[in-house]
Amino acid sequence: MELKIGAHMPITGGLYMSAERAKELGLPAFQIFTRNPRGWRYPALSADDVKNFKDATNGAFYAINSHMPYLPNLASPKEETYRLSVESLKEELRRASALGLNFIVAHVGSHLGAGIDEGKRRVAAAVSDALASVDCSCFVLLENMAGQKNSVGSRFEDIGDIIEMIKDDRAGVCFDTCHAYAAGYDISTENGIAEVLGKLDNAIGFKRVKLVHLNDSKARLGSGLDRHERIGKGFLGRSGIRAVLKSKLAELPMILETPVNDYREYADEVKAALSLVLEK
Repeated sequence: MELKIGAHMPITGGLYMSAERAKELGLPAFQIFTRNPRGWRYPALSADDVKNFKDATNGAFYAINSHMPYLPNLASPKEETYRLSVESLKEELRRASALGLNFIVAHVGSHLGAGIDEGKRRVAAAVSDALASVDCSCFVLLENMAGQKNSVGSRFEDIGDIIEMIKDDRAGVCFDTCHAYAAGYDISTENGIAEVLGKLDNAIGFKRVKLVHLNDSKARLGSGLDRHERIGKGFLGRSGIRAVLKSKLAELPMILETPVNDYREYADEVKAALSLVLEK
């Protein structure tokens, strides 16, 4: 089985530069922000943006995905934040359609004290509205959360409930290894990850998992802290990452979001991951 490990690429200099950087590193997949991830305002995609990106990516990659900006909260009980969040997801779908992306990754969000059931209902309504409003074949992937206070998507059962309410085949899951570990799912051994993936299959259905965020964790099992670490350097460690890469998750495209100072360092991260598979 050939591993398909990519990474998050910067878009400095234009969206198409993310593809050029991914090709420079020989990556089969990559992830981008299609706009400023820390603001609500964003310029429209120009015809040149779209053409240059499509020219740079044409047939060169197994999978390309975007990540939603940080501000949207699809579970928010605050009406203005919720309205802006739903519109932000619709905009991301429009961009994904124009650019030919495979997936959009979205954090499930926080109910901010309104309760898990209300949070799940809000997320399901938001994704359903967005998918019904925009003509796009792109999948919306809900990313499992790290167990933070008031988080809606830290438990597989909650994500499964949301997807069941959405009732659309384009709703899926992005499995983040750091987040799962921080939320209390022990994937640090081969037996452990087999048990965890069994729970995921029962709660959601493994076929719904379309993408993996491959990250080590700076925080301990069940810490509830979203703190990514470089491959083999955290509490998952070499044995934990090796277990992930020998599991069913390895059949899926993987994206590194480890803390590097420069995108070129992702080449070392890929090598570190691949070397673990070869270890006995």
